[in-house]
Amino acid sequence: MDLRLVRTFVAAAERLNFRRAAEQLFLSQPTVTKHIRQLEGELGFELFHRRGRRISLTPAGERFVAHARRVLAAHDAAMEDMAGWARGYTTRLTVAVSPLVGSSTLPWLLRRFTGQHPGVEVVVRVVLSPEVAPAVIRGDAQLGLSRLPPSDSRLAGRVLYTDPVLLVAAQDNADPDGPVPDWEQLLAENRLFAYNHPGYWPPLLHALRRRGLRPRTMSVTQVDVTKRLIEEGLGVSFLPQSAVRRELVEGRLLEVPTPGFPLPEAATYLILPQRLPPPARAFVDVIDQVFPPPGPDRPLQPAPGPPIQRGGGPWAPGGLSGD
Repeated sequence: MDLRLVRTFVAAAERLNFRRAAEQLFLSQPTVTKHIRQLEGELGFELFHRRGRRISLTPAGERFVAHARRVLAAHDAAMEDMAGWARGYTTRLTVAVSPLVGSSTLPWLLRRFTGQHPGVEVVVRVVLSPEVAPAVIRGDAQLGLSRLPPSDSRLAGRVLYTDPVLLVAAQDNADPDGPVPDWEQLLAENRLFAYNHPGYWPPLLHALRRRGLRPRTMSVTQVDVTKRLIEEGLGVSFLPQSAVRRELVEGRLLEVPTPGFPLPEAATYLILPQRLPPPARAFVDVIDQVFPPPGPDRPLQPAPGPPIQRGGGPWAPGGLSGD
């Protein structure tokens, strides 16, 4: 079976539009139509109902599309594996990580792992935290690093480290010669960018309401976008310290203390399947070197990173030590 025909069919089945499938595959629309006809002739079934420009899958098409996806996935995985082998890699490790973990903690782990295991090709799949565990269950990744704990009995996991949450504002709010910014007034006067972290926002907003504070919120689901909006002076947010370490050190963002209002901690989780292949075991060994599992005499480790130095005053950017 010609894989070109199969790939054309999958593209058309996913879009239910031959023109869009042609654009995706950099083919002409007549070529897409020809490929579908050839595949239907080979299978002996019609794969699409055609009603003018509208198409839909026939029962045969709906049945075959699952087989087609598996065929393409196996082919693509084989080609990637052989390409890695040609580059000197002997095995592969696929890690699913949330965007925040991928930009803060993962580089520290990869630097150590690739130094110790140069023969392992590492593939990083960046997905939102709720998708990390499903990726491990499906076998799309051999392990995961997430801001949410695993909730499926087929998975194991543990907390790698906890991360203090900070109220973060634009540096324009800083006055080195003036008083400490009042955090409640700051929330009253600025929009609060919320839901950029999957764990702590509902209880945090509830605690603010119990205190009598009802800030105007805007849902921004990506931390990097949130930070950029804050830098532009468009609002404030509560973010994990590891997510804003660089901006605090460089003076691009301001940490605002919240006296009398304890802030939560965010946790990062290692998510594992019940059976670990050798490259995943090696990666866990490196994780254990950086974040030893907690014990009676060993507390949870903070997030890796250089210390954040204060400068200019007791409430200046980055008032906490390294996490």
